[in-house]
Amino acid sequence: MFDFTMFAQTTGKLLDAAGVVVILAGAVLSTFAIIIAAFKQKSVHDLYLTYRHNLARSILIGLEFLVAGDIIRSVAGNLSIDSVVILAIIVVIRSLLGVEFEMEIEGRWPWQRVKKKTE
Repeated sequence: MFDFTMFAQTTGKLLDAAGVVVILAGAVLSTFAIIIAAFKQKSVHDLYLTYRHNLARSILIGLEFLVAGDIIRSVAGNLSIDSVVILAIIVVIRSLLGVEFEMEIEGRWPWQRVKKKTE
């Protein structure tokens, strides 16, 4: 017989693992990319901004996986007011981090529209 709870818990853990792998891989790849870029005689400021943006992108994507894992595990588990409150706190904190990283990467808040260039 199919055990949905076990499936959902395993899926949530796999999504958490994927989030951690994405963050770690992003940090490693960003570091390698910045080392290569340093040999191309870029300015220290450009190197810093590139490195910071690449790290923020990998963390942002990793956070999405982590939130998805938390939601799946929480919904499939025993729902209580405590578990819902804890999930809400986790989602709010991770969402605020996501907004901050989006601001870091794009230079604008997620709800601000991109201005079209006029010719």
